[in-house]
Amino acid sequence: MEQAAIQAYLIGVSFSIFILVSLGLAVIFGMMRVINLAQGEFLMLGAFVCTFANQAGLNLWLSFLAAALAVGLFGVLVERLIIRHLYGRIVDTLLATWGLSLFLVGGVTTLLGPQTRSIAADLGNVAVGTYTLSAYNFVMMGVAAAMLVFTFVLWRFTRFGLVARATMQNPGMASGLGVNADFVYMATFGFGAGLTGLAGAVLVPVTGASPPMGLFFVAKAFITVIAGGPLPLIGTLSAAGLFSFIDGIVSFVSSSVVADMTVLFVAIVLLRLLPDGITGRSRRGI
Repeated sequence: MEQAAIQAYLIGVSFSIFILVSLGLAVIFGMMRVINLAQGEFLMLGAFVCTFANQAGLNLWLSFLAAALAVGLFGVLVERLIIRHLYGRIVDTLLATWGLSLFLVGGVTTLLGPQTRSIAADLGNVAVGTYTLSAYNFVMMGVAAAMLVFTFVLWRFTRFGLVARATMQNPGMASGLGVNADFVYMATFGFGAGLTGLAGAVLVPVTGASPPMGLFFVAKAFITVIAGGPLPLIGTLSAAGLFSFIDGIVSFVSSSVVADMTVLFVAIVLLRLLPDGITGRSRRGI
């Protein structure tokens, strides 16, 4: 029973990390079809904003909010200055966002140094038999679940979500009906960036904030969203559930390195068997 609880805990932690790092990309890449190679750096910026906000006297939750707002606004700026000129030009978008990624890593390293910064989340521990589990990891699971539910409700049951989905599917028709497509694209990209910034902030007490931290998560995010298929939210949820189950079990019986290798192997096999992803045969949903 004790081992089963620990396995469930590891799966839950892994699932929350997959959701955190993938949800913003599910919006930017899954919905907008923008391949943003600077996605990991959005995560990194959120982490650093959170640390500075906390050092300035804000509590943990307000620091999370500050990170989401700051990176969301930065995403709006990036969309207005760079991305808006490159819609439909995949190679140009790849080069531009790759350059932005290098610029952000280099700029943050120059300004702040290469060292890792972190903040304390003094929430105590939870004892499960002979094991001691971090209470903050349960908070991280809750935040990841709340982000997923909020995004799904926003996109599925609000007017903005309806307009955004219609614009992504047929921008010409949406514009003909009076929708400001430029604003919808800007707001959607900013929302995806804000989710990523919030994810970086939530990860700070676990991983710390450092200039190259985005490199550790961006591959995992792209694998999850691509394996999920054409329905970005449902697909990301499905892929994150599958990969986190594998990651949690393998981490328990072996190590986190072997778990990452196993997840990558499963993703390769999955895409070989299902080239369109897990939701490739689905006709409806988001």
